[in-house]
Amino acid sequence: MKFKFKIQQYQTDAVEQTVNVFAGQPSKSNALYRRDLGKTNGCIVYDEEYVGWRNNDVELQGHQLLANIQQQQAIGNIPKSTKLSLPDGLGACALDIEMETGTGKTYVYIKTMFELNKRYGWSKFIVVVPSIAIREGVYKSFTMLEDHFMEQYGKKARFFIYDSGNLTQIDSFSSDAAVNVMIINTQAFARDFKENGKNKVSLIMYTKRDDFLSRRPIDVIAANRPIIIMDEPQKMEGAATQRALKNFKPLFVLNYSATHKTSHNCIYALDAYDAYRQRLVKKIQVKGITLQNLLGSQAYIYFDNIILSKNRAPEVKLEIEVQGATAARRQICKFSQGDSLYDISKLPAYKEFVITEINAYSNTIYFRNGDKLRKGEVMGDVSEKTIQQIQIRETVASHFEKERELFRHGIKTLSLFFIDEVANYKSYDEQGEVVKGQLWQMFEEEYMRYLNENISLFEDDYQKYLRKFSVGQVHNGYFSIDKKGRVINSAVKRGETISSDISAYDLILKDKERLLSFDEPTRFIFSHSALREGWDNPNVFQICTLRHANSATVKRQEVGRGLRICVDQQGNRMDAERLGDSVHDINKLTVIANESYASFVEDLQKETREALRERPKQATVAYFEGKTFKVGEELHTISAMEAASIVNYLFENDYTDDKGNILQLYHEDMQQEKLAPLSKKLQPIAEQVHRLIQGIFDPAVLDGMIEDANDKAEVVNDKLNANAQKEEFKKLWAQINHRYVYTVHYDSEELIKKSIAAIDKDLTVTQLRYVVTTGEQGEGTDFDGDQHTRRQEMREVSTSTVSYDLVGDIARGATLTRRTAVRILKGILPARLLMFKNNPEEFIRKVVRLIKEQKATMIVEHISYNITADTYDTDIFTQEKNRQSVDKAYPAKKHILDYVFSDSKGERDFAEDLDKADEVCVYAKLPRTFQIPTPVGNYAPDWAIAFNDNMGIKHIFFIAETKGSMDSMQLKGVEKAKIDCAKKLFNELSTSNVRYHEVSSYDKLLEVMKSMS
Repeated sequence: MKFKFKIQQYQTDAVEQTVNVFAGQPSKSNALYRRDLGKTNGCIVYDEEYVGWRNNDVELQGHQLLANIQQQQAIGNIPKSTKLSLPDGLGACALDIEMETGTGKTYVYIKTMFELNKRYGWSKFIVVVPSIAIREGVYKSFTMLEDHFMEQYGKKARFFIYDSGNLTQIDSFSSDAAVNVMIINTQAFARDFKENGKNKVSLIMYTKRDDFLSRRPIDVIAANRPIIIMDEPQKMEGAATQRALKNFKPLFVLNYSATHKTSHNCIYALDAYDAYRQRLVKKIQVKGITLQNLLGSQAYIYFDNIILSKNRAPEVKLEIEVQGATAARRQICKFSQGDSLYDISKLPAYKEFVITEINAYSNTIYFRNGDKLRKGEVMGDVSEKTIQQIQIRETVASHFEKERELFRHGIKTLSLFFIDEVANYKSYDEQGEVVKGQLWQMFEEEYMRYLNENISLFEDDYQKYLRKFSVGQVHNGYFSIDKKGRVINSAVKRGETISSDISAYDLILKDKERLLSFDEPTRFIFSHSALREGWDNPNVFQICTLRHANSATVKRQEVGRGLRICVDQQGNRMDAERLGDSVHDINKLTVIANESYASFVEDLQKETREALRERPKQATVAYFEGKTFKVGEELHTISAMEAASIVNYLFENDYTDDKGNILQLYHEDMQQEKLAPLSKKLQPIAEQVHRLIQGIFDPAVLDGMIEDANDKAEVVNDKLNANAQKEEFKKLWAQINHRYVYTVHYDSEELIKKSIAAIDKDLTVTQLRYVVTTGEQGEGTDFDGDQHTRRQEMREVSTSTVSYDLVGDIARGATLTRRTAVRILKGILPARLLMFKNNPEEFIRKVVRLIKEQKATMIVEHISYNITADTYDTDIFTQEKNRQSVDKAYPAKKHILDYVFSDSKGERDFAEDLDKADEVCVYAKLPRTFQIPTPVGNYAPDWAIAFNDNMGIKHIFFIAETKGSMDSMQLKGVEKAKIDCAKKLFNELSTSNVRYHEVSSYDKLLEVMKSMS
């Protein structure tokens, strides 16, 4: 399996905002220079062997760079810098790019290298990392992304890890004109040293080496004027490192991190708050396992979970000690309200424990003696070993619950255990044979217990998968390896917090893709707690910390191993674009902690809050005024009048209080897609305005990032009920369960004509200008006399040595044949075509957008659907998310499952109205896997409804899409195109009596049905 990478807007924004800082820099090939080849010892050296290629100097002045930086900060809603950050000896500028863990900062800076090369010709880069762990991870990323960027840019980067034992790579770095990247960890160059010293502290980097022809490696590297990429710069702020960086003579420095300590000019920011709000990382769920010390109690009780059923009173599963024939043993038993634990235990310690209440909403049970216990709590005689066994049990349970659902989506589920001592998992006897440690034994015991309780007699694909591997195959350890090939604790050097042992990272990184395959038996990973940086795996869904409590920083590092959005068997990201609103139902990381939920979350949130970037807290005129963003390809700056209108809109609709704090109603309306419309004059910039509003800090969002897995009991919704057996539902399902394929036949001539007309009418390209500043010398040596400026339009961009494939770029961007692209370009007005010379890249970008817009408008007009032989099975209703907390599960009457899991208050209200309506016979909330294919992505409608045929309604079957607002201007273009395609399928092309429409309420549904009758 190979990861599939795709172009994502937030990553493109990060690249664009970085590259645009240098707008106005001439685009040239690398500068030619004569390389130092060292002592050649009389060997013949040809002239071409001296040829080296270095980065051209930054030709922009400081005030130009600062103006560009401020423009990008305005676009990114980042506080404006007042001066240019110029660290001594580190080039023209230092820029900060802030990206939350798991959002792909390595991808972003690799793409930035290609873009800097494409636009300005720069090609020599050094990635500096603080540790061997991160170095190995970065190298792995370069390897995985090689083909992806080859497709985008038609070239590959030459990348290597600096190795003092293979210095010839530095010569290749200098002599090659292509994109070259050296990856180096600070330990290789950043220690105190004596120049040319012979003692142990002298580093190879700074020593003239006989095997390097009497040259110093640092001098050969510095001659290239490399661009330095700092990965996690906050860990490289030591004086020795900062001094040593100057020796590379960098052109400029780009800093990438989630938590910058020293601030430079920040030009892009995506912190933990942004990443969660934009659904770019997993949601975090915490299961805290805590000891409840009840005074005088010797009875051991562990609260496992509450079992809920629509038709029965709640039951609770407790682990207690039960008297056996020879000794007491621990056993999980079911109890109901009024039951005595003593009746099953027969041990005197349980005599006073009679259950008086089982509260599913607080996940608490109450006993007659006044004691109470919450889910995840354990009481009685409890050792550290007992807590660890419970943690493993809860991890296995969470794993199986998620795996059952994710397997059907083609997603491999992984669980990760962090341990302090490798010997607790695995050790060796005197003969070198493996000895199972107590954690190994505990895991296999809990795994087999859960497996035996949940294995089914029915041979579906998931059951076959569970039976495919033995318990010994499903878990594995990733640890450091000693010289005898035995696993050992990962050593941590003095002054460091993580291990730098390459052997362990080799294993973890080498197996990254293999671990994601269903053919690989490993699903549970044990790793040493020192190996918590430099690697991650997107399909880690459980993290269990079987170690002593540690700092908030360590917790954030450990959680970071599983934050990345998961992938399926084909390597596709299962993100918001693919899953929509259910992205956090699938992408949820459960942390099983050996402390309370409150304690764990307090530490994690404290660390997260400290790392958040500066952001506004109230919606004020001052906040909105002057904000700049793109509308299409044009920049728009909010005026004072517009800013006042936005503030008034928020207050009038009860979206803010009188101080400008954003209220919960705004977020609820946004989620339900029923935000009040902005004024007519603000409608063209509505999307950008709401993005600015969402940029205002809301503490509730931070609280929502982490949820308590033990907060409320869950209902299980995994069986079809009697409603699914009604003839009305069977008829409805027979009408809609077909799978379709579509074809779009549109005339190329029509597309060409429409594209030509749109380009002639709407194409505008910015005329590049340059500024000539004339100054007179004052009384001293400075030019501080009179100054004046003159702005001159550039009639033609002639400084560029980069060739453009105009036809090819347009054909690729708009997905056309080269022949069609040529005909469009030939058909446009000569004056429009001449715009290419003024600004080639903007011309290509805008022409591609205009052609795409014409294609989009033609899709719905020319689409046709055909039924295939394949159908959906009713199993899809129980294969998707089948567990939900009790407060989010509506006990339905006419639904085909006992409960309706609603995504919003609007959906719950709709379900309640369907249950009350006499016209409705049976209905189903359609799972996300029930999809209609469209050219702009698969589309999943919300509801299927069968009406009683004696109610005077002609079309008894209906597919409804519930939307909070029916204003087509408020629906995004892609979403509107999907809905239009669904309408065409059911209302025009289908011969069945199924009808489709988007509605905001049940009353609206009845109105629509009458109008369609």
